[in-house]
Parts: sequence; structure tokens; C-alpha cells
Amino acid sequence: MKFIADTHTHTLASGHAYSTVIENAQAAAEAGLLYMCVTDHASKMPGAPHHWHFVNQRVLPDTLSGVRLLRGVEANILNVDGELDMPIYVYGELEWVNASLHEAVFRATDLKSHTQAIINAIKTERVDAIAHSGNPSYPIDAEAVVREAANSGVAIELNNSSLNGSRKGSEPNCLIIAALAKEYGAWVTTGSDAHFANNVGQLSSVAEMIKTVGLSKDQIITSDVTLFEEYIAKRQSIRRKRVLENMNR
Repeated sequence: MKFIADTHTHTLASGHAYSTVIENAQAAAEAGLLYMCVTDHASKMPGAPHHWHFVNQRVLPDTLSGVRLLRGVEANILNVDGELDMPIYVYGELEWVNASLHEAVFRATDLKSHTQAIINAIKTERVDAIAHSGNPSYPIDAEAVVREAANSGVAIELNNSSLNGSRKGSEPNCLIIAALAKEYGAWVTTGSDAHFANNVGQLSSVAEMIKTVGLSKDQIITSDVTLFEEYIAKRQSIRRKRVLENMNR
């Protein structure tokens, strides 16, 4: 399956990645992508930038090297309430929001807590995708998470880096999650989780898993321009509405 987008990439701004937006965009173009989400780690991650960095993504051009840039973030889920780690107004203008659990921010505890944290993050309506949910450091009730994602119209990310050793032991969990996504009709997105430009758009392990599970192309939002654009527009509308509601309370 050919993908048009990589929805999970990091730049120097993340503090532990090694390429620029320009270098990543060039790599995305070389990989044949039409879209690339710029999703540096949000502020609670050690070494990550202040939230003003994400506000100021407005200065980025819409297109680099012929690739449409989506101004985004990989937000940290902070607690079982599903709170994310930047002021709510910041999310209003972003075009893509990944949310995930990270060891440096959320201390691993138990399956129930991890599951509740992800489900409540989905319920904030600020999130476009749940990233690397197959991480064995955070065991979850995969069925409960995928079911909530499907019901809420939030994508489950298949993370190429997780399938290539960055989170050892992820593959069996990811297979289960992908199969559940097929069963529940959940949206699926594809992320390289690149921390160096050479890995942007490298999604071969994800493609193989999609083939193994037999996921429908109609569920893969990064398989088609119209599908991807419609998904982005819908999620942005939902996020902006929720942000405005919270700011006006």
C-alpha cells in the first residue's frame, strides 16, 4: 500500500532528534509523500520546547519541497484524567495532534490506569491520533482503547519505529491493536516517528502489518488525499469548537 502522509515526525526542537523541518520535508518528498506532520514533543518532555514554539508554527510555510506541512505536536498524556501538557488555546490552531504516554512524563503503573489515561485523552476531543499505543511499557486494555477511538473518530497510529526496535516487544501488541481496529472499524494512521530525516516516510513495517491484518484501505486515512483532507478538516473543527468552549467557561 502506498501512503501519502507521515503523521509523526520530529525535528531538532524535540531535543533528542537530529534534523530540521527543511531536511525532513526534503526526505518526505524523496519518499513520495504529499503531506508531513511536524509533531515535536510537547513541553513536559525533557528537552522539548516551550509551548510558544507550537504557537509560532504559523511562520512555517504551507509547503516545502512540494510537501504540505501540517503544524502539529506530539502531546504528552499527563495523568489518568487524560490531561495534555500545553495550555488549551495552543491546540486551537494546530493541524495535527498526536497524544501518547512517555516514560519521562507519565510513570508506568498498571493496565487500568494506562487505559483510562488514553481513553480520557481521546475524550478531550483535542486529539487526532493515539501514538505508539503498543508500547509494552504501558500495557493497556487494547479493546477498550480501540473501541473508544472508533466511537470518537480518533485514529490509531501504527508506528514504524515501534516495529523496528525503538520499543522492543511492541509488535505483538501492535498486531492485536491493528486487528481490533479492523474489527471495530477504527481509523488508522501511519507514522514513522522519525527522529532523523532519513527515517521520514519509512513506513514499510507498518505497510506489512496492514497487509498481514487485512486492514481496509478505506480505514487508512493516509492512503488517499480526499480521505486525509476530510479527516483533518473534521478533527480541526471538533478541536476548535472544544477549545472555544473551554476558553469561554
